[in-house]
Amino acid sequence: MTGVDTDANADGCRHLREPLASPAAWHGSDLDRTDDWVIAVTPEQAAELTAAGTAGGAVPGTVTRQDFPLPALAGVCRDIRRRLEGGRGVVLLRGVPVTQRTEREAEALLWRLGTHVGTAEPQDRDGRLLHRVQDTGRDIGAADVRYFQTNRDLGFHNDGADAFMLLCVRAAAGGGRSRIVSSVAVFNRIVRRDPELAMVLQQPFHFDLRGQQAEGARPYQTVPVFNFHRGRLCTLYKRQYIDSAQRFAEVPPLTGAQRAALDQLDAACDELAFEFAMRPGDLLIANNYDVLHARSGFADGDDDAGRLMLRLWLTLPGGRPLPPAFAATREFRHSYARHRAWAAGHTAGGQRAAGGQERI
Repeated sequence: MTGVDTDANADGCRHLREPLASPAAWHGSDLDRTDDWVIAVTPEQAAELTAAGTAGGAVPGTVTRQDFPLPALAGVCRDIRRRLEGGRGVVLLRGVPVTQRTEREAEALLWRLGTHVGTAEPQDRDGRLLHRVQDTGRDIGAADVRYFQTNRDLGFHNDGADAFMLLCVRAAAGGGRSRIVSSVAVFNRIVRRDPELAMVLQQPFHFDLRGQQAEGARPYQTVPVFNFHRGRLCTLYKRQYIDSAQRFAEVPPLTGAQRAALDQLDAACDELAFEFAMRPGDLLIANNYDVLHARSGFADGDDDAGRLMLRLWLTLPGGRPLPPAFAATREFRHSYARHRAWAAGHTAGGQRAAGGQERI
């Protein structure tokens, strides 16, 4: 780490004025030169995952890691957690056996594997712990529709909780290419080019909640894009939802400086990203505070079942302390509360956490 200023924000975060030295500050060209961020599933591990998909028990929510041990994958799960916090923040697990599985079996497989990496958190106001990322045919113009429910371009963003797991069950007939980028490297590029715009991005922005707010709550949230807290940079970014929040009368128009800062962020994402095509059996796992991801628009075939990804949001044991600005956010409030509870010992003695799971 290099320098920070001496004045804290109202929420206790400090403004970061210089580039941050971190293993999570990688460039797309780094991933292009090596496959050390890819973990290939062995035949023994594939057999274990197949059994996880076909075992009995209702998922998600009721099956815990104690209910279904994965001894062949125990070392891989530890390695994944180490890479997510303390490494690049991204892993691709390749060769997950989904091609001969039903969708329900793929869901069970992902759920059981996810319980050995972290604790699943709700992804919507209804508390669903596992989402199907696919084109539902709904129009993004509807106030409660989110981009993952469409086939449209999905700009750089992060998901909820500490990390996400995204399993490719079926690829699209055309398009749907993935891009990932280090948000730490993006910040470093911005602060080198224009420190004042980096400061703007550490001030609050308004984000459209797309109908996911609690009953009676306002339909947007207000939080900085970059939050430097206890030596770690934590990011929350969804340009499309920042832009769509402008539809609310009580949200002030974006200033020229804010638009310039967001444009600079988008440009840096494009410059530093790594692009690839996920294929059936690929499982992308990334730290949401360090990594942003995007997807190109896609088209399903007339006669196929359509592109299908399965997604979990996970709180990681031993995860970083989160900035207070995240305490009430739709994406991170569950991880924020769980980390505080774990730190206070509220889940000691085997007490079950939300979603029927326990701390690893």
